[in-house]
Amino acid sequence: GLSAVSVASQIFTFMTMVCLGFSNSGQVLIAQLIGAGRREKLNSAIGSLFSMVMIMGVAITVIGLVFGKGVLTLMNTPSESFAMAEDYVLVCSIGVIFTYGYNMVSAVLRGMGDSRHPFIFVMIASIINVVLDLLFVGVFKWSVAGAALATILGQAFSFIYAIIYLYRNRESFGFDFRPASFKIDGDMARQLTRMGIPFAVQSAAINISMMFVNSLVNTVGVYASAVFGAGIKVDDIVNKITQGISFAVSSMTGQNIAAGKTKRVEKTLWTSVILCGGCYLVFTCLLLTCSDAIFSLFTTDPEVIELAPVFVSAIVWSFPAMAIMKGTNGLIQGIGNAKLSLIFGLLDAVVLRIGLSWLLGLEMGLGLFGFFLGYGLAAYGTAVPGLIYFISGKWKKYNIVEHAKS
Repeated sequence: GLSAVSVASQIFTFMTMVCLGFSNSGQVLIAQLIGAGRREKLNSAIGSLFSMVMIMGVAITVIGLVFGKGVLTLMNTPSESFAMAEDYVLVCSIGVIFTYGYNMVSAVLRGMGDSRHPFIFVMIASIINVVLDLLFVGVFKWSVAGAALATILGQAFSFIYAIIYLYRNRESFGFDFRPASFKIDGDMARQLTRMGIPFAVQSAAINISMMFVNSLVNTVGVYASAVFGAGIKVDDIVNKITQGISFAVSSMTGQNIAAGKTKRVEKTLWTSVILCGGCYLVFTCLLLTCSDAIFSLFTTDPEVIELAPVFVSAIVWSFPAMAIMKGTNGLIQGIGNAKLSLIFGLLDAVVLRIGLSWLLGLEMGLGLFGFFLGYGLAAYGTAVPGLIYFISGKWKKYNIVEHAKS
């Protein structure tokens, strides 16, 4: 079951990449409009974002239902977990529209500087997810399909609550919810597409590279697949915390650079590096001293727990890069430089994550440890050039206000 979720969740994550790309572009555009004093444009921007993202959600549902099984085969999914993984993909494909809606509303709120309510939405989804996991998997014995259904229903409730909140506060957010307002505005669609496609391709490339590493790990066996799945979830704990900081950097950068306050942007980035660095330092200590206990939260299988130190000893090497990358990525997204973000993402994914995993794991004979190490070291492909770009100051010349007005 753990192996099935490990593999299938990578496909589900890939399915959400289009949404995340356009949601991020919407967040940046809204932040820019506010910073540039163009609040009269918010109604058409939000309405266009809503319609575009929901249309994409329907399309992705169809794609997931048609091609899900074939992708599982390409990923060398272990035969012991294939049927369960297929169930997971099926359920998530049907419910992915709720994931799209939830991320879309959260992006609007973050773009306006409201991070508290997206946090509340996440808490709602998480609590419902946990309760339904215990019910569907623990009581009803629905296995992996039950876990997928719990995830989707949690996000569905969160999406509904988010829409209700946005509607009740529509005057302060500048979106009136009239049917005509959901018409896709040509100018806003071009703005969202110009940033959204590179953001989506960047995220998709990184996710495809993760699927590639997962396929390499799957060749080692079901226990290796399970430890990678558990390891990614453990790693996600600190990554999700620091991703919140990255979202904040993006919104604050968009608003401040559109208002011409570059000094505040610099202070924002360095503060994010310090905060993220502290998070990763604490998490490093926990992983190196308590890896067995942490992995035991996900499985009691001794073969999987025995492999936990292999994953931990490789992944901690990525943490310094991750601490820097969350800030620089937020800055690059915040100024709306989607092309540079795409270049860095392809460097991370195609050149380093795939290249290093193959080189270290297969060519240099490091096996499972090499796959994990290559997966982690790829973060430097984004962190180092991103830091150089920030220090160079070239981002200050990116005419973000003009982009917001266009």
